[in-house]
Amino acid sequence: MATETHSTRADGRGGTGGDDPRAARAKVSDLDVVRHHFDRAWDSLGYPDDIRQIFWEPYREVTVQIPIKTSDGTTRVYHGYRIQHNGARGPYKGGVRFHPEVDIDEVRALASMMTWKTAIAGVPYGGAKGGVDVDPADLDDAELQRVARGFMDKISKVLGPTRDIPAPDVNTNSQVMAWLMDQYGKLHGHTPAIVTGKPISLEGSYGREAATGRGCVFMFQEAAPKVGLVPDETRFVVQGFGNVGSWLARIMQGLGATMIGVSDAFGAIRNDAGIDAQALVRHLHHEGGKLEDFPAAEPISAGDLYEIPCDVFFPAALGGMIHADNADLLDCKMVVEGANNPTTFDADDILIDKGVLIVPDLMANAGGVVASYFEWVQNLQHFRWDEKEINSKLGHILRRTFHEVDQRADHEQQTLRTAAFEISIERVVDA
Repeated sequence: MATETHSTRADGRGGTGGDDPRAARAKVSDLDVVRHHFDRAWDSLGYPDDIRQIFWEPYREVTVQIPIKTSDGTTRVYHGYRIQHNGARGPYKGGVRFHPEVDIDEVRALASMMTWKTAIAGVPYGGAKGGVDVDPADLDDAELQRVARGFMDKISKVLGPTRDIPAPDVNTNSQVMAWLMDQYGKLHGHTPAIVTGKPISLEGSYGREAATGRGCVFMFQEAAPKVGLVPDETRFVVQGFGNVGSWLARIMQGLGATMIGVSDAFGAIRNDAGIDAQALVRHLHHEGGKLEDFPAAEPISAGDLYEIPCDVFFPAALGGMIHADNADLLDCKMVVEGANNPTTFDADDILIDKGVLIVPDLMANAGGVVASYFEWVQNLQHFRWDEKEINSKLGHILRRTFHEVDQRADHEQQTLRTAAFEISIERVVDA
């Protein structure tokens, strides 16, 4: 989803692109993937097995029905979830996604990931996640607003600015956050700090919209020397051109790097001479064009995207997009995970055997929650920092995070993913 569009609806640009089997999502569930990494780290740390479930199972799960009247007068019923995984380190924090494939296991996995992500970044939050099994493309703006407000009606009692603070995620944007904030205000009084990722005009934060993509770029910059890359000589591919993918592409381009392939929910394109990310954003989000019609690139299948020789591959779409059936196709030096759980554990092993450096989602896409923390602090203080200060603070935290994990990985001869999970688990257990 890209918030540059003037529509109040998210546009699905972060999708996977077509029906190519090479680009199909993995059959293994996100929950199984996260459990695999959690168990590996837990066993390595040597904590007692009898307390494992305390740190794995969610503290609270809320499942709700959201009936809405559609514009033609019929009734549709959607299902929403808010899962609070662990609040030992502070209020629960995590996004809300609108996607037809949302189910309770996916939300459980993502809530768990938020616990470890906030811990690795060192921000004082626990982990939560929310979702509704709705496809925004099937609804008009009024219908989508009813879904958002109906969801808040059902879950508001477990939320609060010092209890649980939602944020944008797949197919939700600043407009959806505005609806959620307004509905919470009708029920409990005006509370800007109840959600983050709000419009600037409603006490949102400068820099928040670009923060997840910017965080991916910070992580790339820190990891680049490990594989002999220089930013202005780097050729990269982006899978998913929603909020995260479009921002990281523009920021990478600003460093002098060259995007040579990109996909969205509707297709993929390639140009070995370079694709102008700024021009592509204008084409898609301001001119209403389709990716395949972008004049300065060649349409390809979503599966072909994996086979483009490049320096860095940025998965920034959905979970499970790199798996055992396609990981060996990747021809890159580094994978920086802009999406949540984009790489299955068996694909992890394949890429490691190929010598690919993986910068895991746990740290690679933590920029969003760090910037959300900044927005929350500003709301509580009724104070605003400028974008330069936000980006400076963001860079400081993420660079520190990378080097903490990298030092642990080098010392213990581990992957960055295992080191990140171990540090995160230690911090939560210590709390």
